[in-house]
Amino acid sequence: MRRNIPSTTALALFEAAARHQSFTQAAEEHSVTQSAVCRQIAGLEDFLKVKLFRRTKRGVLLTEAGTHYARNVRARLDDVERDTLELMAKGGAGGALELGVVPSFAARWLVPRLGGFQRLHPDIAVHLSSRTRPFLFADTGLDAAICAGEAGWPGTESCFLMDEPLVAVGSPALVKTRRTLKASDVAALPLLQMSTRLYAWRQWFESLGLSVENDLAGARMELFSMSTEAAIHGQGLALVPRFLIEDDLKQGRLVPLIEHAFVSDRRYYFIYPEQKSDNAALSLFRGWLDGEATRYREALAKSS
Repeated sequence: MRRNIPSTTALALFEAAARHQSFTQAAEEHSVTQSAVCRQIAGLEDFLKVKLFRRTKRGVLLTEAGTHYARNVRARLDDVERDTLELMAKGGAGGALELGVVPSFAARWLVPRLGGFQRLHPDIAVHLSSRTRPFLFADTGLDAAICAGEAGWPGTESCFLMDEPLVAVGSPALVKTRRTLKASDVAALPLLQMSTRLYAWRQWFESLGLSVENDLAGARMELFSMSTEAAIHGQGLALVPRFLIEDDLKQGRLVPLIEHAFVSDRRYYFIYPEQKSDNAALSLFRGWLDGEATRYREALAKSS
């Protein structure tokens, strides 16, 4: 069956006209005449049976339908351009992986190691995009994801990477490291909360047998990287995974409130759709990532 899709020329000219709010500037951008832009957009409106622009004395303005359509068309054209440039750059060789990642984990643990994979497989490009909330692979262009949570996503396979040991830390000016901790020790200290882990501090206190008032209060932040920076600058105590702050601990930018081993209920997994299990690039990346995670777990076990 023939696809019910407008011409790419019409879509490209419409996107430019929508972005500039001007047929004239769209024509200049694409090196065509203004009348050519007018004809293409008129043809597109006839095809869609929807008005995309309102003509005014001052020029053209997008209709509500045009605004929504322009946003979607721009995203699709960006995807096509990205894939085209990638194919041109590699001459059809190698491949690419689109990974959804937990931002802080990617920045502090994955990216510093990613050069090792690139040296082994220079023909495979690994693209990272931020994902902090659950999603469906069918709704994205992702090949796989690294997430913190459960591994049992329907229709997927997974590889366990590591547990999540949490450490309560603050700036040296704010914190005096203790061997034991009382509720009164933290009563006057501000707590930095994670908007995705609303009960993390309560669970940490409970693991010490403590009940602390206002354990749910404090500035909320979405990413561990945000709470880490806030803690470094003395804005409060942060409860963060140890693997994200190892350099900060070594360099004394952060100090632990107490030496206490606490593993959260989150685990990090590499997850991908079942139908991609035979993807060659994905298999190579999974094998490399599994090896890196295994070495990290073994090193962590020896140091503890």
